[in-house]
Amino acid sequence: MGAGGRGPRGRGAAGAATAGPRGPARAPAGAAGAARRPPPRPPGPGVPGAAVWDAAVHVWAPEAEAREFPYPGGSPPGPGSTELLLARMDAAGVGAAVVVQPINHKFDHAYVARALRRHPERLVGMLLADPTPGGGGEAELRRLVAEEGFRGARFNPALFEGEEMDCGVGRAMFRACGELGVPVGFMTFKGFGLYFESIRALLDHSPATPVIIDHFGFCRGEGVPEFAQLLQLAGHPQVHVKLSAFFRVSSEQAPFPDTRGMVAQLLEAFGPERLLLGTDFPFVEDVEGGYAAAAGVLRAQGGLSAAELAWVCGGTARKLFAGGA
Repeated sequence: MGAGGRGPRGRGAAGAATAGPRGPARAPAGAAGAARRPPPRPPGPGVPGAAVWDAAVHVWAPEAEAREFPYPGGSPPGPGSTELLLARMDAAGVGAAVVVQPINHKFDHAYVARALRRHPERLVGMLLADPTPGGGGEAELRRLVAEEGFRGARFNPALFEGEEMDCGVGRAMFRACGELGVPVGFMTFKGFGLYFESIRALLDHSPATPVIIDHFGFCRGEGVPEFAQLLQLAGHPQVHVKLSAFFRVSSEQAPFPDTRGMVAQLLEAFGPERLLLGTDFPFVEDVEGGYAAAAGVLRAQGGLSAAELAWVCGGTARKLFAGGA
């Protein structure tokens, strides 16, 4: 894994005493009602790691610190400080979180890097990859992992400025993540179908690079063509999917019952050991139920066994970010 290989130490309930194996890749979802085989045991506190992880959060500087930590990507829509995140996590019983560099700070990682230094027992970071002409590219990605302790990289296709993500700089950064052992998260905000082919090209270019598809791939329902494309990626064993930002893909209020079908099909296709729960803090602050409802959505929905919940709500994140596999 990346620099600082010890994972956040947990405040949640203890899990298994030894690290479990990676689960094998599952075939795409089969016939309805097919029995799911028991998942492997998730990695437990034999590798330091919180029992409950939130795999999708952002933090940004409060306005009082904007001079020290400016907003080159635009002013944030509301409060989203590190302190607010930790307060919400404590109230919801979440032990650790994956902090994704927000677009507001763009490629200036200073605020998130400070949060990681101050709270190494609670937070791990995903940098924002810079593919812009004359930008940081592969060299800055490697520096942020080696010197600032980031353990993942977000690829935002909107930042590639007319290029596909599998262009030269994209391939170089993607391959570097595989060499460093850090996952790449794809944020397909404008539609998964627009980026499906470039993601597949990158997977073929560097099969060693772990991948996370953020926020259900922004697929709004199991009947849309993009969701079938997402399920196809289950054939690539390095691909994981975040069950996160339910409010972005649902037409209902928490616990977002219209997403149950997507959750079930992703569980069948990928297995719980390749799925991660995330809230999308602080954007979830404006959603009914707020952070606590988002952190507890899968338990509220029902349908997952205790072993499956252990993976999706912590084990998979520990595997990817804390060396728990």
